[in-house]
Amino acid sequence: MIKFENVSKIYTDKLALDNLNLEIEDGKIFGLIGHNGAGKSTTIKSLVGIIDYEKGDIYLDGINIKDDPISAKKKIGYVADSPDMFLKMTPYELWRFIKTIYEVSDEDFKQRVEKLTEVFDLKDVNQTIESFSHGMRQKIFLIATLLTDPDLWVMDEPLTGLDPQSSYNLKEMMREHADKGNTVLFSTHILDIAEKLCDRIGILKEGKLIFLGSMEDLKKTYPDLSLEEIYLNMVKSYEDLDDE
Repeated sequence: MIKFENVSKIYTDKLALDNLNLEIEDGKIFGLIGHNGAGKSTTIKSLVGIIDYEKGDIYLDGINIKDDPISAKKKIGYVADSPDMFLKMTPYELWRFIKTIYEVSDEDFKQRVEKLTEVFDLKDVNQTIESFSHGMRQKIFLIATLLTDPDLWVMDEPLTGLDPQSSYNLKEMMREHADKGNTVLFSTHILDIAEKLCDRIGILKEGKLIFLGSMEDLKKTYPDLSLEEIYLNMVKSYEDLDDE
């Protein structure tokens, strides 16, 4: 289980997360939804330990990530929204590096690389990563994340740039991973993906959680509106309240 308790993050003079309280259960696909700048990436980067936060606590399976960051990070597979590190490496060099850090056995490494390169139709791994397109880089870093077989998948806009078949395969893998009792947390601004894939969603606006629940809960509240209309109405209602 992931648990955020009163988490706040400030960038200079901007409140990026405003007293965030959120629980994400095991066995679920959870989607973070919001406009650019809503706080999705800040939430994810706080969880995986990339950025520090001024207030609150984050727990992963009962581990406070500030108290024991190494134990927490060993449980996490993270896909960044802009995976631009290690560009001078070849994909295979990157994967071997991840293998060493996470102490993946030679046998597991070989099997997982073979399976994942087939899933994402990635054949040429001899060029440096910087020579690949954004979509190909996304595949390379997805493989780097998944070959460690982490309990928790944390993905920031993971489907961006993927071809239709790879996107479909990843969504199937996310569902299978959650159905085994694991957790998938990902951000998206594409409402159709969230509707079809997520067990629960959280809608962020200016660092505040303005909705938490299932798609069914959301549609029951607004039975005559499309998902896009529901989302836009919720955001507008929040803005109107904020202006009062």
